Amino acid sequence: MTNNPQIQQNWLNTPSFLPCNLPQWGLILIEGPDAASFLQNQLTNSVLGLNRILPGRIAQGENAVRLVGYCSPKGRLLASAWAGLFPASAEGEERYALFISKDIAASIAKRLSMYVLRSKVKVLDLSSEWEIAGLYGTDKQISDFKFNDNCIALRMPDVLVGNQAVARLLVASPKDYLLDSTNTLEALGAWNVLEVLSAIPRIVQATQEQFVPQMINFESVAGVDFKKGCYPGQEIVARSQYRGAIKRRLQLAHLNTNELIDSLAVPGVELFNSKDPSQPAGMVVLSARSLNEPERIDLQIECKLEALEDGEIHLGSAQGPVLKIDLLPYPLIEI
Repeated sequence: MTNNPQIQQNWLNTPSFLPCNLPQWGLILIEGPDAASFLQNQLTNSVLGLNRILPGRIAQGENAVRLVGYCSPKGRLLASAWAGLFPASAEGEERYALFISKDIAASIAKRLSMYVLRSKVKVLDLSSEWEIAGLYGTDKQISDFKFNDNCIALRMPDVLVGNQAVARLLVASPKDYLLDSTNTLEALGAWNVLEVLSAIPRIVQATQEQFVPQMINFESVAGVDFKKGCYPGQEIVARSQYRGAIKRRLQLAHLNTNELIDSLAVPGVELFNSKDPSQPAGMVVLSARSLNEPERIDLQIECKLEALEDGEIHLGSAQGPVLKIDLLPYPLIEI
């Protein structure tokens, strides 16, 4: 395996530090007196004990931000999201925010609403009414960023680029109160590369119901709480953990090619092993073009562990481009 390369760092020191618009991200709000207990029975991670973060402030740390998954009864991930507790005011009732892939936000909000029943809860998909933006840079740049009280903000885990930790912030604002932001392809490209290199997966429409959480390292990036009690698919997720049934894992990879294959290196595209080309060996989870090497594409992939031990991993078909496997930035919890 090879180490992740150092990507260009000049964007960390840009004089004009503006958030970039993230058209691929959406927002679901779950609010009401029963919101906490409702979500506790739906998600792979606990939402109890989250700090209340008022609008205009940043949610950060494990006591304020959690990675969560939403599974089918078969234990397959329908969605992943970053969750925080953002009441509208100091006296306001519970209001949880799920920063989620925009292409699945409507269907997930609809599905959650089906289980509200008599609970005092409202599930609102605000992906068309709110804008999501991302900021990245130094810890000081993130900490010093100012936004108005109509916004909610959540700090994601830092990404190690070379020897430098890059901080990341998700900010949501109603479209009536738009942030000063940039739409440059370079800014969006930098954000996407950082997300891939974090090795923290994000479920999109093309990968819904493809993975038990451990198949994409969800338990190793603190996305599953095995002590929290029941949720859809909980028995299967727990059985996979304690019976050692997981033979597939998320890996980082890259390929170098001068061919225009961006449409091939996208979530949901299958992978094949040269020693067993008759059946898929895995799937692309996320991907992004490198910032400083136009011919390079970085990827998160889910792959059979045995396929990594012998032969080459090909993208799209047994004759497709060969992927090079990179090191993960965190240790895996052994199963």
